Amino acid sequence: MPNKKILVVDDDAKTVDLVKLYLERDGHSVITAYDGPSALHSFRENQPNLVVLDVMLPGMDGVTICRTLRSESDVPIIMLTARTLDEDKLTGLDTGADDYVTKPFSPRELAARVRAILRRMPAERGPSEMRHRDIFVSIPKREASLKGKELHLTSVEFKLLAAFMREPGRVFERADLIDKAFGYDFESFDRAIDVHIFNLRRKIEPDPKHPRYIKTVYGAGYKLSEE
Repeated sequence: MPNKKILVVDDDAKTVDLVKLYLERDGHSVITAYDGPSALHSFRENQPNLVVLDVMLPGMDGVTICRTLRSESDVPIIMLTARTLDEDKLTGLDTGADDYVTKPFSPRELAARVRAILRRMPAERGPSEMRHRDIFVSIPKREASLKGKELHLTSVEFKLLAAFMREPGRVFERADLIDKAFGYDFESFDRAIDVHIFNLRRKIEPDPKHPRYIKTVYGAGYKLSEE
């Protein structure tokens, strides 16, 4: 599984350090915060792939933060809670959390929960809406448009476009794009992705033979032009 950026939020420094240690062992980059306002600032600045979020925090509680994050992004959220009542756990899930872990917890179990959530992600998560040049994408609505005109994309084409939109200028290898479009367990030969790129270009490029948006980087892959 490729390296991911994970935000860990807890007011207990020892808990943060322990969780960070286990997640870094799995190859992830870990960002930390110790109160509510700092957590929101760090999230908006770093755009992590997953958030581990304690419920009880100074400045702003975890449920409020979760609700705020969910209004801005569909990033996976794992709640940490010392409360054992089902109602408390359901509150976090109803707010938009993907999973919860009850304190005291095993850091090894938490790391396993993180791996499980990242594995079942069909594509990279991030901002719920993205705009680049003349292209607009809404992840929750599964809609895309070019110069205000709706694009009728297949599921694979939409996932590919969303992946490009999240990281304009990044060169994606074919194997990376297969992961984004089909998931990590998909088995296919690399060139299969070329067909989907060809079809996507037919729908968004004024002249598919001379693309303005999705550029070919010979010997490497494809990228969304930043021009």
